[in-house]
Amino acid sequence: MRFRCAVLDDFQGVALDCADWGAIAGDVEVVAFREHFEGEDALAGALADFDFVVTLRERVPFPASLIARLPRLRLLVATGMRNSVIDYEAAAAHGVTVCGTQSSSAPAVELTWALLLGLARGVVTENNSLRGNGPWQSTVGADLEGRRLGLLGLGKIGGRVARIGNAFGMKVGAWSQNLTAERAAEHGVELAPDKETLLAGSDFVSVHLALGDRTRGLLGAAELALLKPSAYLINTSRAAIVDQDALLAALHEGRLAGAGLDVFDIEPLPAGHPVRTAPRLLATPHIGYVSRANYETFYGQAVEDVAAFLAGAPVRLLP
Repeated sequence: MRFRCAVLDDFQGVALDCADWGAIAGDVEVVAFREHFEGEDALAGALADFDFVVTLRERVPFPASLIARLPRLRLLVATGMRNSVIDYEAAAAHGVTVCGTQSSSAPAVELTWALLLGLARGVVTENNSLRGNGPWQSTVGADLEGRRLGLLGLGKIGGRVARIGNAFGMKVGAWSQNLTAERAAEHGVELAPDKETLLAGSDFVSVHLALGDRTRGLLGAAELALLKPSAYLINTSRAAIVDQDALLAALHEGRLAGAGLDVFDIEPLPAGHPVRTAPRLLATPHIGYVSRANYETFYGQAVEDVAAFLAGAPVRLLP
């Protein structure tokens, strides 16, 4: 029997070039979809004839209702080792094995600084002006040296962002519910006594928390109002941590100098979505994890996951 494997959300059309899918070609036909399937009906229709599915990060939910509509599905591979949008109990109940892949945090750290620096120095504005024969110098850059960088979360990504902030000569502070002074000190970071103090005292705030019950909506209108009008907010973590409507209101009303976003309430963003035209916003289409090395890991290990499943010894089982 020859199996069929679907690779979802291959937006750049590179998934089949980033790994040696030929290693399983004798047993598996691999089909990569560049288009995003919106909604359960579209997914159920597209995936009905597939035995294996490789899904990109947490973009596509696999709830019990969808899994029940895919009786042929036997293996679900999620890129990364944590996925909050897969119903694992339903997968087990329907005989679906779920596996993951490793993932590097380096690309997300690098994009965080790309957004922060792009905002601080008005890179997009100045580039557009130069290329469009506009005014020569129209912005005044915000300094990093000596300014305060506030980090919400000091885990694997937040810790690396902190070290770069220190290298720029910034005064780095951090806060999260479980952060200790000892851990903060290990990263050369000052522990803020509470979230409110961190927000009010920072010139740049960057979000590096996992999404959960305690962090969903952590920054709402009241919290955003604590930020200085000259402050910048960066979110490359999860969209639901920051109230999107409250952030858009703050940007439109000039209560923030700017924001950098790589994550959104709806992905991909629909045409005409208000985020697309918000002022003082530098936004990228959730590319924090998108790098050549990460893709080679994702898809290379997806091939390994499929091969191991076929051999009867699945690897990197989730959750």
